[in-house]
Amino acid sequence: MNRRPTLLAAAAVTAAAVVSLSACGGSDGAGSKDSDKIAGSDSGTEKGASPSAKAPGDGVKRPEIKLPKDVHNVFEGGRTGDPKKDAVLADNERWVNSLIEAVTVKAKDHPALKFYAAGDGLLSSAEYVQGFQKNKKSFIGTTRYYNRQVTFLKDGVAAVTYCQDGKKTYPKDLKTGAVDRSIKPSANDYTFFNTRVKKNAEGVWQTDSVTSTAGAKKCM
Repeated sequence: MNRRPTLLAAAAVTAAAVVSLSACGGSDGAGSKDSDKIAGSDSGTEKGASPSAKAPGDGVKRPEIKLPKDVHNVFEGGRTGDPKKDAVLADNERWVNSLIEAVTVKAKDHPALKFYAAGDGLLSSAEYVQGFQKNKKSFIGTTRYYNRQVTFLKDGVAAVTYCQDGKKTYPKDLKTGAVDRSIKPSANDYTFFNTRVKKNAEGVWQTDSVTSTAGAKKCM
């Protein structure tokens, strides 16, 4: 298995995939008390995930997101100077964190993922998580997200593009707990993402669709 399987927009996923998000599992140690103490920042400049109760000024009560102590997401360029774009980037960051939480944290339910994704984006997220579960895999390490751009398409809809660098993440076997650090960096560790987000009635920019290109030269 590559370090981080590329997240692709699902052409077709059964409804059972979405239902199964209520029973997502991950790292066998990720639900421990130690992991419960890990909390990052919404700024994206700190490692970890957004604890996200109530974001300053937006009035939205958000589900908490926590990642294991050995899993970190680093987001660059979260402040553009445009409040509207910054709000979109913040919710994109929370969606990414919620997705990684669903893969790496063993829990009965992952409410954040269903809070930040909808439509085909939720189906794609479910397929991504199930891919790890089926293979009894998780991962550890640090993933970097950069060159993040927001383009408003129409009222309540925007496109978010960004690059992902996963060369410092390593697969973990959930059966044995072993981490494979022998994998050498490759072009496939760099992925370009193009996502569509839609603002829901609560004011949350939910990820509605996702496409990606592994080995993207624009990200190297």
